[in-house]
Amino acid sequence: MIQDKNEQRTQLSDLGEFGLIDHLTKNFSIKNKTTIKSIGDDAAVLDFKDKQVVVSTDLLVEGIHFDLSYMPLKHLGYKAVVVNLSDVYAMNANASQITVSIAVSNRFPLEALEELYAGIETASKIYNIDVVGGDTTSSTSGLLISITAIGNINRSDTVYRNGAKPNDLLVVTGDIGAAYMGLQVLEREKQVFNVNPNNQPDLDAYTYIIERQLKPEARRDIVSLLKDLKVKPTAMIDISDGLSSEVLHLCKHSEVGCDLYENKIPLDPQVISTCEEFKIDSTTIALNGGEDYELLMTIRQEDYPKIKANPNFTVIGYIKQAKEGAHLITRENTKIPIKAQGWNGLKNQ
Repeated sequence: MIQDKNEQRTQLSDLGEFGLIDHLTKNFSIKNKTTIKSIGDDAAVLDFKDKQVVVSTDLLVEGIHFDLSYMPLKHLGYKAVVVNLSDVYAMNANASQITVSIAVSNRFPLEALEELYAGIETASKIYNIDVVGGDTTSSTSGLLISITAIGNINRSDTVYRNGAKPNDLLVVTGDIGAAYMGLQVLEREKQVFNVNPNNQPDLDAYTYIIERQLKPEARRDIVSLLKDLKVKPTAMIDISDGLSSEVLHLCKHSEVGCDLYENKIPLDPQVISTCEEFKIDSTTIALNGGEDYELLMTIRQEDYPKIKANPNFTVIGYIKQAKEGAHLITRENTKIPIKAQGWNGLKNQ
């Protein structure tokens, strides 16, 4: 349910498109010197001088990417921003601006969109980005959110997917698998609620994994940390579609193979215990879950001493020649070809 029937409900038609934009964006302020002109003209004006510009766009569709029965609108606004910024940070760049476009059906009152934009505003403050434009229109199929993230980087610092070389180390930030298991818990509780709406779920045992699903964070800190450590990855990608898919993306674009070690994959204890509860293999979840928004990178072996004592990084594999293929090395030391079984937004549609 989007809005309690006893709460205020302002029809969007009462404001009109431009009135709605003015209302929803009135609290956004400019934070970056690169923003010359923000919302209020035909286009935003940005000035990056001698830096390269990085641009990334994501589209989130109700019923495909999010379920409003358990996703609060404020969290959704926050997450929509974060998943786009993650792509910019995966280029080793700094994010500085976003545009926000939404298509919304008439079942959403103004108060619902205020919640959505409150999440967007919170993310813009935490990640120090400017909201510089966008669009609003009507929808016959629920809510759609499209965010374009813009960043900047010195030419010499840019990291692509295609730079990994044999003998490089495969490194991941943080831990993985939590977002997917958080989704499983939320889906289970939704089914329980549908059967008995009076049932109140007890989610205290799942706080970490649920937060990783509903309110993920992009790894902006890694960009500055790598610079401080004087480490430039040879290749990098964010983990949005599952570790297996991202490993294969790196291998394909870099024309290399790899060995990924099962016993090195970082898992939070809450992920392990929840996998046991659901009778799901934790390695399968780590490989195929997705939505972790951690960074997967390759680094030169000579850079290993710079990261080995840092808790943000875990070495999980080793880059090999392309002809050797991409394999998971199990705890029993068995080689299994890695297959991309993560999120596919066009599958079964």
